[in-house]
Amino acid sequence: MSGAAGYGELLDALRGVTWPARRAARGSTSGTHRSRLRGVSPEFTEYRPYRQGDDPRRLDWRLLARTNRAYLRITSDRATLSTLVLVDASASMAFPEKTLGKWDHAQRLAIGLTGIAHASGDPVAVGVVTAQGTIRTAPRTRRGVVTECARVLDAAVPQGHVELGAAMQDAHSARRLVVISDFLGDVAAMLKPARTLLGKGGEVIAIHVVAREELARAHDAILATDPEAPDIKRALTPDTESAYVRSFAEWREWLAREWRAAGAQYELTVTGEPADRVVRRIARGEREGEREQ
Repeated sequence: MSGAAGYGELLDALRGVTWPARRAARGSTSGTHRSRLRGVSPEFTEYRPYRQGDDPRRLDWRLLARTNRAYLRITSDRATLSTLVLVDASASMAFPEKTLGKWDHAQRLAIGLTGIAHASGDPVAVGVVTAQGTIRTAPRTRRGVVTECARVLDAAVPQGHVELGAAMQDAHSARRLVVISDFLGDVAAMLKPARTLLGKGGEVIAIHVVAREELARAHDAILATDPEAPDIKRALTPDTESAYVRSFAEWREWLAREWRAAGAQYELTVTGEPADRVVRRIARGEREGEREQ
């Protein structure tokens, strides 16, 4: 793909989709999310007469002094939510080798999410976590930010071993952190910074990308190689397939429990699933398998 133009059909399909904050946002008081700083926004909307039960702190005292009439100053009480989408570019994301299905799916999900966050007026950035470190765009609201994110994603090649936990630890400015990965790395190292951000009132969304080929192995005997540790090889035969399928399912269930227990939103997605459908599900806070409206 080449820049945002290569994702045009996806972005068109997501036009009008909103991604509201799951919690009242802290900090800035101009944007599309509910703010915790109620009544102090500089974005004035209107006056209305004071009624019994209203918060007296929202009275316009200067107007009261001039006119001897009690009016509330109504503000928008909206906030922006700085959003960072971190994408795992480890070797295991380059699977299957012929199609790079996991990596392609991850790219499309990242652009879909940055697109709807940007459309909401939120500062948005993407970070590609590589073996050499994290390549990040700056969080921006300006026009063209989605194109910048697309260029960074398109230039990356998944390879080697990455430290997602360290990259998450460095995501200081993000109030909403999205992690797109197959989570074959150190999950405990990822959960620690996730809990820290959640404890500060932020949001964490863990998107688990699984290749369809990983769910149903080929019946022919193969010698499987760990892409991040080429010296590790295991034989997969028809006799061991059922054990593999069972252990992989148990691991996915454990992973979902760990992320959700930490307070994060966890989403499992399989390659071949339309990216716009997954993005809509995430924006609505739904889980995989729940009925879409």
